[in-house]
Amino acid sequence: MENNSAPTIWLTGLSGSGKTTIAKALQAELQQRQQNCYLLDGDILRQGLNSDLGFTEHDRHENLRRTGELCKILTDAGLIVIAALISPYAKDRAAIRQKLTPNYVEVFVDTPLQTCIERDPKGLYKKAQQGEIKNFTGLDAPYEAPQEPEIHIDTAKLTPAQAVAKIIQYLVEKGQLSPCQ
Repeated sequence: MENNSAPTIWLTGLSGSGKTTIAKALQAELQQRQQNCYLLDGDILRQGLNSDLGFTEHDRHENLRRTGELCKILTDAGLIVIAALISPYAKDRAAIRQKLTPNYVEVFVDTPLQTCIERDPKGLYKKAQQGEIKNFTGLDAPYEAPQEPEIHIDTAKLTPAQAVAKIIQYLVEKGQLSPCQ
């Protein structure tokens, strides 16, 4: 059976690493290229589809399971999906990869914890350090960094625009996107 699904570009990294910034820039670039795409942001998903979930390990697994199912539905309909979620556990990312293979593109947005703490765009690290948030990824809950992502974005070396260019280049090289649109 021929695979007609569009790719899912799954951005994973700590809170404040730049996932959403890169995802929005990637969405804009794909739209500029006349590509139908949809951005699934972890914060937005938790306000709607996954609003019944907390931050226990079980709830984090369920958050990602649901998001993986949604990615499958959208990519089967021909939409390129950009998913920007912390996705702290390797086994959850592996399950999503299995569901979406061969069109799963894992992008590790690699930002040092200290940089994320300094950025703290939502004030979450401060709240976690003050004990207001429990099980915060990177502090008192684990983040299992991807060992073999398709794309590794070192935010100390690449701007968001350069990160997008790297993702686009990968998609073109893999035949998931035309060179110029």
